[in-house]
Amino acid sequence: MSRIKRRVIHAPLEIAGQVGLICESLRRRGFEATGYNYYDTYLNYEKVIQTDAFELAKILEPAIEFYDLFHFHNGYTFIDDLRDIDMIDAAGKPMIMHHRGNDVRSFERARKGKGYENPYVNTDSSLPDEEIERRLQLFSTKMSAAIVQDYELYHYVADYYHARRKKVYVLPRLINTKQIQPHYPTVSRTPLIVHAPTNPEFKGSVYIEKALDHLRRTYAFHYKRIENMSHREALTYYKQADLIIDQILCGAYGNLSVEGMALGKPVVCYIRPDLVSTFPKDLPIISANPDNIEQVLADLLKQPETWPEKGWRGRQYVEKHHEAERVIQKLINIYQQVLAEA
Repeated sequence: MSRIKRRVIHAPLEIAGQVGLICESLRRRGFEATGYNYYDTYLNYEKVIQTDAFELAKILEPAIEFYDLFHFHNGYTFIDDLRDIDMIDAAGKPMIMHHRGNDVRSFERARKGKGYENPYVNTDSSLPDEEIERRLQLFSTKMSAAIVQDYELYHYVADYYHARRKKVYVLPRLINTKQIQPHYPTVSRTPLIVHAPTNPEFKGSVYIEKALDHLRRTYAFHYKRIENMSHREALTYYKQADLIIDQILCGAYGNLSVEGMALGKPVVCYIRPDLVSTFPKDLPIISANPDNIEQVLADLLKQPETWPEKGWRGRQYVEKHHEAERVIQKLINIYQQVLAEA
């Protein structure tokens, strides 16, 4: 990629710190990378430019002049009605849509598709199915390519893009393990179990907490539900945790799982059976769904001496498959292909 093709803008919102980390990692590789966030949240992510929808729309025209590549996230662009897509397209600038989850996780496809079925998944926070359909038709026509974080999302979007001879890339989530040191479980004390439901209905919090309430009668442990905290504050509790429970409905692991593994914690999360083979073979996550979450947690609480080793395997997994410096090179390769074909 030539030096003049290294200007990338990420918009319009931050997703669990991923956009800021991508931009930071790209800048270390010599890119001019800027991320914008117009969605105000208590999580207080610090590596993007905080703005609002009005101010973001105002920078559209100068952005078209300056940037070589537009990297959008979660099915949104600069303007709510998506008319900016035609403006960017008319200027000959390539665009990528990074689908993140509820922008494409439709009610029908999430529950059943070719080779899979998921009776647990909650899509209440997804866009309506007809709106997902409309947007995917538009994005697959206008975008140069799509990115998803795993194969749970891949199958929601692949047919649309492939029908127009567009590629869908799978890019794992990023984490900077150099900035996150492991804090392995301490088995000599009453364990602390942590769950952080930014969206309790999506994550299955009611099933998790019901199981924990039952288990209190037999096992000694502390439980902390993390909510309405900045990301920096939440991390202090993740470090103290001995076991982290992520999401038990969706069928794939989320950002909390990656952070938990990076911190050396055993992680419980539902991995849909058909998706197991799509992840690296050394995935150490302990799978649980609403039907077996209580038994899975009981088995863990019976053997807390196994937790440090499970946490160690999680840390090794993240260093191998999610380390920012490894993943960012994959993204740069995607950018090279997209710009070469523009």
